Amino acid sequence: MGVEYKDYYGILGVDRRADEREIKAAFRRLARRYHPDVNPGNPAAERRFKDVNEAYEVLGDAEKRRRYDMLGPANWARSVGGAANGKARSGQTTFDFFQSVFNAANARRARARQGRDLEQDITVTLEEAFGGSTRVFSIQGEEHCARCDGAGRAPTGRPCPACAGSGLVAYTRNIEVKLPAGVRDGSRIRIAHEGGAGVMGGPKGDLYFHVHVQPHPLFRRDEDNLLIDLDVPFTTLVLGGEVDVPTLGRPVRMKVPPTTANGCSFRLARLGMPHLSADGRGDLVVRVNTVLPRQMSDRERRLFEELRALASD
Repeated sequence: MGVEYKDYYGILGVDRRADEREIKAAFRRLARRYHPDVNPGNPAAERRFKDVNEAYEVLGDAEKRRRYDMLGPANWARSVGGAANGKARSGQTTFDFFQSVFNAANARRARARQGRDLEQDITVTLEEAFGGSTRVFSIQGEEHCARCDGAGRAPTGRPCPACAGSGLVAYTRNIEVKLPAGVRDGSRIRIAHEGGAGVMGGPKGDLYFHVHVQPHPLFRRDEDNLLIDLDVPFTTLVLGGEVDVPTLGRPVRMKVPPTTANGCSFRLARLGMPHLSADGRGDLVVRVNTVLPRQMSDRERRLFEELRALASD
């Protein structure tokens, strides 16, 4: 029965002209991938691990590599008595080196850190803050390169062409954000694991949306209360009556008692902003302002003169 031979360069996935650094990098990458501790109960991975270890035992030694290149795979297999058929035992030097690789990998995992948190400003309308809404925002960031798994190197040991050796690639992604009813200006909304790329294999950081609520042409906000200035005819303040008051929902009718002073405020319960962390809503505070006639008819002028005369008696 003939002795099987193996192409050690093919096993490590490197060019025959690869230097020592490229061979070592390829071995480390494949050894981590096929190690029995990583693939328990997987015979195929165990065989692949032995082949990788065997290939590095030869190509990682300058003298053995020189002889392997000179003899070729077939003659090399015959010269070592069939060691290339998968029955070779790993030398202590190779084992020690492999252990150092995994010790370093464990140390890197121990030093793994979550990526940094990122913040992005978003602007919403008061109506969106009042009712809550779902918005889609475009975000930009960096993530581990999928082609090289964040290592920055191709299987040949050269810089990864997808990330230019950095291990990171830029992305632009749309994120759906749920704005809770009652969200306030300055609130932060957390989106887990959409922040910066992790360090040494750690998880990504978080993304925080910093909320800015646009000023409203009618309403001002005080905590969960809404404030509005409402112009009311002078006669309504004097004689009393009803006026329409805008809200962030449907308008409501409000009674104005007779002889209401200019600048007087009325509180309409539960017509303000929803409470962000509790049930219920704030109030709507309406401040009434006198609206004087810009032009008066002769009759209106006479009536005001009579009113002034009565007030002076």
